[in-house]
Amino acid sequence: MLLANFFAPEPMHIPDGFLSVTVSVILWIVSIAVIAYALRRVHEDLGERQVPLMGVLAAAIFAGQMLNFTVAGGTSGHLMGAAIATILLGPWAAILVLTTVVGVQALVFQDGGLLALGANIFNMGVIGVAVSYFVYQTIQRLAGERRWGVFVGGFLAAWASIVIASLAVGLQLALSGTSPANIAIPAMGGVHMLIGIGEGLITVGALALLNATRPDLLKADKERAAGGAAVWVGGLLIALVLAIISPLASSHPDGLEWVAEQKGFLDIARGPVYEIIPDYVFPGISNEAVATIVAGIVGTIIVFAIALVVAYSRRNRASVKN
Repeated sequence: MLLANFFAPEPMHIPDGFLSVTVSVILWIVSIAVIAYALRRVHEDLGERQVPLMGVLAAAIFAGQMLNFTVAGGTSGHLMGAAIATILLGPWAAILVLTTVVGVQALVFQDGGLLALGANIFNMGVIGVAVSYFVYQTIQRLAGERRWGVFVGGFLAAWASIVIASLAVGLQLALSGTSPANIAIPAMGGVHMLIGIGEGLITVGALALLNATRPDLLKADKERAAGGAAVWVGGLLIALVLAIISPLASSHPDGLEWVAEQKGFLDIARGPVYEIIPDYVFPGISNEAVATIVAGIVGTIIVFAIALVVAYSRRNRASVKN
């Protein structure tokens, strides 16, 4: 059992049972409305040469989220990816990327509940992206054309996206009657301030790599800059490598699970109503590490394909209209 826990990445998102039906339904409605508007804006704004980048980012974020990293206090964090997606694609396409990732995680890998899926999309895909956009754009205006603005803005956008999203989860837990606000909100915020540092460092590392290899992707005019087979091949290879090394993920509970255990509401989580590839372990493979790698590769390809189909379908509709 200990070996299994080492090889299998920890589930990361809000399970069913943590939030009330009322809160879950409200967040589903809000998320659907935002996704619909994002589809409309991407339909109008997405450049032809940005389309592959949308698929590659979705794949990389999915694979990166499987790699929980250990933080202080026996807990772990994971990449959310809202900041890097927002910086490279803009907010509307980033919302669709995060929605694709979180949706596949819930529907295929049973990571996060189906009723809670609207909340998970809202917290990561709406709040995470909105905070990232506001913080990054603010730092960019302060920095002007100076290159430090990209890295400082990226770090602060990533850190703030994690912290604000975690505070939103704490508020949702309080509104659901799961844990009092004066307990849930500080607990979620405290542990995710540390996790946010990891998110910020990962984001800065990704931005530094892009600055060294494809600095054009960090410029404002991404319609002209985002094309090229290297984006497809290189980005997808990085995503697959992340999936292959996913057995190295930390076995410590993630921030939400740690808070739930510490504050005594972990046992109200409900199990999934069905299982396809539960807990990122591909069924029928006895070796736990291999099963995790196969699950990661399958998920990466699924997410890449869905994001690419969404991007091309919106772009083609825009071309027909024009």
